[in-house]
Amino acid sequence: MGTTVHPMDQRAPYDPMPHGPTEVGVGPWVGEWPTGEEYDVRLLAEGDRRNVVDRYRYWTMEAIRADLDTRRHDFHIAIENWQHDFNIGTIVRTANAFLAAEVHIVGNRRWNRRGAMVTDRYQHVRHHPDVSALADYLGGLPSGVMPLLGIDNLPGSAHLETMRMPRRVCFLFGQEGPGLSQAARAACDQTFSIAQFGSTRSINASAAAAITMHGWIREHADLSGEAAWRG
Repeated sequence: MGTTVHPMDQRAPYDPMPHGPTEVGVGPWVGEWPTGEEYDVRLLAEGDRRNVVDRYRYWTMEAIRADLDTRRHDFHIAIENWQHDFNIGTIVRTANAFLAAEVHIVGNRRWNRRGAMVTDRYQHVRHHPDVSALADYLGGLPSGVMPLLGIDNLPGSAHLETMRMPRRVCFLFGQEGPGLSQAARAACDQTFSIAQFGSTRSINASAAAAITMHGWIREHADLSGEAAWRG
């Protein structure tokens, strides 16, 4: 016998949380429409249910990306992709939240985007066939060579908690399980590990990426204005 679900209890397919409103975002614009070029007429007419902060409601994807480009931070994130790791999408989503300058996918071009929750559309995502190509790209940036720092709990890795983070830097993460490949370790200027105190050998790759990015934010981001608290 089937169970009837009340309309108020139905969840949007992109909103898997078990509590809260049945829909996210806002409905169609009420009243006279705004006329700025940043607005999407389809969203004004139909409503905006995307996973974006209120500042960007009804904006086109291109307008949002252009606004983000005016204030992106100086760190890059790179992820090795040899096994189609499910963590990659989550890392991209976190990179968007902390406004990374660019995200680099190293290895297989195809990656699982589900965890990104569409945030990859607002982020500059580049592909490199191998770590050597990534290093060449970082070495040829107009602003100068960017250091490549690996994050993995390897023998000899320095402590992330006590390091002085460079403002311009690319953090490289390996696959869940094997961690950084041998080629990646050789290409990195240095490797750092995250302090752990329990019995597990390692923490989740996406968790490690979030900790690392937030460490950069604590040290270098401007937290003085309202723009820092949009989430």
